[in-house]
Order: sequence, then C-alpha cells, then structure tokens
Amino acid sequence: MTTLGIDIGGTKIAGALVSDNGEIIAAQSRPTTPGDPEGIVAAIAEMVSVLGADTPDSAIGVAVAAFLNRQRETIYLSPNINWPGFSLKKRLEDVLARTVVLENDANAAGWGEFRHGAGADAQSMVMLTIGTGVGGAIVNEGRLMIGGFGVAGELGHIIIEPGGRLCGCGNHGCLEQYASGTALMREARATLGNPELTRDELKALLESGDPLALAALSTIGQALGRGIASLVAVIDPEVIVIGGGVAAAGSALLEPIRASFLATYAPASSRPIPEIRTATLGNAAGVVGAAELAREVSAA
Repeated sequence: MTTLGIDIGGTKIAGALVSDNGEIIAAQSRPTTPGDPEGIVAAIAEMVSVLGADTPDSAIGVAVAAFLNRQRETIYLSPNINWPGFSLKKRLEDVLARTVVLENDANAAGWGEFRHGAGADAQSMVMLTIGTGVGGAIVNEGRLMIGGFGVAGELGHIIIEPGGRLCGCGNHGCLEQYASGTALMREARATLGNPELTRDELKALLESGDPLALAALSTIGQALGRGIASLVAVIDPEVIVIGGGVAAAGSALLEPIRASFLATYAPASSRPIPEIRTATLGNAAGVVGAAELAREVSAA
C-alpha cells in the first residue's frame, strides 16, 4: 500500500508517494509562497493530482513547520509562513476531498525515523534535528508525544545555560543557541578568526579534518550532550537520534555528544543509558513520517 506524504518547509514543499516499508516511490516539489497560504494549498493540490491518482481514497499526511493545536487542525504560529490561526486541515480537506492528517514537521520526521529509520528497533526514542535551529520529537511506548496543548517536543528550547544567550523564543540560554547550525557557524567563525566563513567552506574544513573546525564542532556536540542529559533524566529513551544538516558530520559530532552526556549525567554509571545514533532517512524523514501517520489513520 502506498500513501502520500507532504512536507511544507519555509522555502520548499516536498511531496512523495511512500510504500508501507518507507520507500519513496515517486516525488515532487514546489516552491513555498510564505505570504500566500492559499498558494501553498494550490501547490499541494497540484502535487496530489500528480502523485495521488492511484490512492484516491486514502488519507494524506501533511507535515508543517508550525505550532499546531492538540486536535491537529489549526496553526497557532509558524515562524516562516504567514498563517496564524489558519485552519489548514479543513482547507486542505475541502480542496482535496481527502482526509488530511496534519503534524508538526519535526514530529513527522521523528515518526519517520522511529518507524523506518534509526529508531525502528526501539519503543522509546528522542530525535533532535540540528539545522538552522534545533527541533525535536519524542516517542514514548510507541506513541508520538504531542502534549496537552499540542506543542510538545520543542527540545531546542530547554535551557542549558541559565541567563545565557537570548533566543528567538524570548528565553535566555536555550539549547538552540549553543547547539544549532547557526551556533556552529558562530563558533567556527570565532575559532578560525574568519567572520566571513561560509557554510560550504566550513564543510570542506570539517571534511579535511581541520583541527580548529573540528574544535568548533566539538563545542556544539558538548552542548548537545548537556541537553541530552536533561532529556534522559525526564524521558528515559532507549535511543537518541541526531538528524538535520549538522548530523552529516557523523562521528565527529557524535563522539563529543556522547562524551559530554556521560560526563554530565552522573547516573550513567549505574543504569542503562540510551544509544546515540545518526538519523538514516535524511531529508526524506518528514514526508516518510507524514505518510506513515496518514497510513495509520487510513488503516484504523
């Protein structure tokens, strides 16, 4: 059985027809129109007409970078798209004449990794997505945690440095300010003494094993390890999955994360501790997870 998943990002809308084992059968993409919600709806409708012709009666999963209400119907806030209070689920269902399963993009990516990726052998998993910011998803006892108001999993906004750097959320000292791709660029430019350093240049330096670039990456990993120690104390996951663009650094990032976690979390010497892994689905995690959530609704 194939199911359609859509992932609405700040610059691109990705769509894919996904098999029941998580394989992408066909894919499409369209540019996002951040100031025009109806343009986004129209783009999704166009992709569905192309990709969904063979699944006319099944639900469609839609992941979106936004705070959603608990009923997964309405957007509270989206940092990149101008649609506060927009009833996206109803609008899409009216246009598509299909059931739509709406989910936060980080949650959808986490569900994709849990069902078909790095967390597929676990029942309890935390995923951290390290990109421009830090996103997250929590799966406990095989269920995606959405919280009392629908906005659980904002793991980038746990505080690891009280009174620290001001975050875009309004708090000070959030994990995102010390462990994101943005934080990595800031740290690398300072460490290398090059305020004009680009992401491509940093990537090349990391791939070549430049010690200063690796030191900057290690600083990010250490911050992640401290944040993970707090998450483990509360959630007790079997697996921590690290995804997002920065995760491409592989062991150069995972090793300082693991060392920092073990140094920070004192009970690690006397209890089982989670394995920390790199995500395996890459950029497809969101559409795979959205499709899987829709598949489960269709099968119910």
